[in-house]
Amino acid sequence: MSSPLAAVPKLSKPDWLASPKVFRTEVLAGLVVALALIPEAISFSIIAGVDPAVGLFASFTMAVVIAIVGGRKAMISAATGAIALVIAPLNHEYGLGYLIAAVILGGLMQIVLGALGVAKLMRFIPRSVMVGFVNALAILIFMAQVPEMRDVPWVVYPLIIGGLAMMVFFPKLTTVVPAPLVSIVILTVITVGAGLAVPTVGDKGELPSSLPVPGLPDVPFTLDTLATIAPYAFAFALVGLMESLMTAKLVDDITDTHSNKTRESLGQGIANVVTGFFGGMGGCAMIGQTMINVKVSGARTRLSTFLAGVFLMVLCVVFGPVVSDIPMAALVAVMIMVSVATFDWHSVQPKTLKRMPLGETLVMAVTVAVVVATHNLAIGVIVGSLTAMVIFAKRVAHLAQVTGVVDPDGNQVVYAVTGELFFASSNDLVYQFDYKDDPDDVVIDLSDAHIWDASSVAALDAIETKYAQRGKKVTIIGLNKPSAEMHDKLAGQLTAGH
Repeated sequence: MSSPLAAVPKLSKPDWLASPKVFRTEVLAGLVVALALIPEAISFSIIAGVDPAVGLFASFTMAVVIAIVGGRKAMISAATGAIALVIAPLNHEYGLGYLIAAVILGGLMQIVLGALGVAKLMRFIPRSVMVGFVNALAILIFMAQVPEMRDVPWVVYPLIIGGLAMMVFFPKLTTVVPAPLVSIVILTVITVGAGLAVPTVGDKGELPSSLPVPGLPDVPFTLDTLATIAPYAFAFALVGLMESLMTAKLVDDITDTHSNKTRESLGQGIANVVTGFFGGMGGCAMIGQTMINVKVSGARTRLSTFLAGVFLMVLCVVFGPVVSDIPMAALVAVMIMVSVATFDWHSVQPKTLKRMPLGETLVMAVTVAVVVATHNLAIGVIVGSLTAMVIFAKRVAHLAQVTGVVDPDGNQVVYAVTGELFFASSNDLVYQFDYKDDPDDVVIDLSDAHIWDASSVAALDAIETKYAQRGKKVTIIGLNKPSAEMHDKLAGQLTAGH
């Protein structure tokens, strides 16, 4: 008789325990990300008009929770600028309590949207929009560093150049320790040891001295409150999901692995609900920090994401004074390196631009321009996708062709229609028939065409009507099954009086 234990499935070893090298990479990557997160979280808190602790708590809870429930390994989620911009007006007008309530409601909306399969919409985002998204992101990351290089002591510039040099050349010596971490440590030792008066992380705001505690938002639980926060919560949910799913797709491409986008959508919602109850400002996937984690540090598992959040709180609560002394120049150098690594340089090479269809290049340029102008990745992706759809519709509209052949005895004409019939192509369809001079028997052959919408059926109705007014009969043949079903259902029903 077999042992009862034999039926218990063996637990597989976590991927971050695959080897000591993988474990070390994940731990050090988490530390580098945590160091880079601190000034950014503080900056985003300032944008939202809240205390730095609110942004730091959000980064801690988002990273820790998404590491467990998210669908994309090694992706970093924390407080972000896009989210800060969405909820800032609510905080300025109504206060922190309403902001926290909007974060919780936004998280619940993300869970609902995730359950409804919003992640499947990612397939409709063209590659040219994706390339534009990545390039715009690289530009925004660099632009975010420019204020840190204005009106600063001259010594800041050599520090930034030195940091960049270390990140370029140190990996040629060894990859045991991430180059960004080495750069941060060495530049901090130099500035502290030499007593250099340069901007530091501490100048951004006071770091929290204790862990966050859960609680309910300080708002009246009424329908008026719900009506106030709902629009902001919905915008929060959409922007957060869009940025997170786009970032997940980017990491998929970089790592040649697939992620569960539906799980990521649900995970973002859960993480934001938890973050709200812990008094955080909410967040989503951070492309810059994710690039540090995945592309620069080489992380590939959930451990790096989890430890980024844990290290963030440890660094703030336990090592606050030390972290406060880190020069901003060190973190600026890291982010400039991330910007350069993120940009798709191949996409703007003259050789590539020459080969690429003009429409594709235009979509990429529009996406970049809108994102850079609005500082909102979500708006850029929407405008870029709409531009791509218009260009595609215009291109496909010209593919519908009509060729007429009159039989030898002149009693019948057969029109062969080829291509895709939809609202753009069917508008011109009506004008491609010779209603006046055609014989009485007209055949329209749709064997090489497909009817996609009601506009096409209405166009065919209009053609039949024009022939009928002249006492001529129209026969439509060659419909495939889906086209026949749509035509049978809608024919004669799309004009007034039916």
